Amino acid sequence: MHRFGDAALTACVSADGAELRSLRDAAGREYLWQAGPAWPRHAPLLFPMVGRLAGDTLRHQGRDYRLPQHGFARDRAFTWADRSATACRLELRDDAATRAAYPFGFVLTLDYAIAAGALSITATVHNPGAEPLPFGFGFHPGFAWPLPGAATRADHVLEFEQPEPARIGRLPQDSFARAVEPSPVQGRTLPLEDALFAAGAVVLEAPSSRSLRYAAPGARALHLSWQGLPQLGLWSRAGGDFLCVEPWHGYHSPPGWDGAFIEKPGLAHLAPGASQAFSLTIRPE
Repeated sequence: MHRFGDAALTACVSADGAELRSLRDAAGREYLWQAGPAWPRHAPLLFPMVGRLAGDTLRHQGRDYRLPQHGFARDRAFTWADRSATACRLELRDDAATRAAYPFGFVLTLDYAIAAGALSITATVHNPGAEPLPFGFGFHPGFAWPLPGAATRADHVLEFEQPEPARIGRLPQDSFARAVEPSPVQGRTLPLEDALFAAGAVVLEAPSSRSLRYAAPGARALHLSWQGLPQLGLWSRAGGDFLCVEPWHGYHSPPGWDGAFIEKPGLAHLAPGASQAFSLTIRPE
């Protein structure tokens, strides 16, 4: 574990999965879900897949590989590359175990830093190999619901940067239904309730917004902004006092799709020697 921060905000990151485990303000209020039976994680990283492939099977050059839901980064030990009072850097490289599930070379670097009361997280994927690198990447932070200081879970909302009128997709346990429901966002505001997630995660496939506020009466709001991540998933589970706000590049295999991984819709593609960065910033306000 590494704890770091400034006078306004403190974070804790684990080498296991390079996972954010805690985010507290100067008053000691904890904004991150602290895990439990309903969901045993805090803020896993989704790499090299967001969601699930058909049959958990990655097909490449005539061979089949077993790649589990959301990939393997969340379950791997990262190496500390740097640690300071206000930041840290962690790294994961391909090895024999990753290549048994995902036959590509890669370097995944996570940079966490706190400045001016905000946490910035930058994930950089580098392709050290001689062939194109197809991959998905996503952040999956779970936040306390209710927010610290809010009296109840009622009256919590997400306030988007832009109106979001497009139809939403749904991601139940093992399938992905695209654009199946009218948007539950009322202009720029999404009221939060358990019933919203009864049919599975809410998926905004091409949201106009690149930021939002998670807010409730009596609580400090959280402002989230992201870059390089064109999809957004929202999820909670019955019995868990958490809300996951998940910017993604990539998504579950579309219904009926079972082709070569490099041709899967929604993936990022890196040329040999190239890198791509994805960022998320979280600020209590």
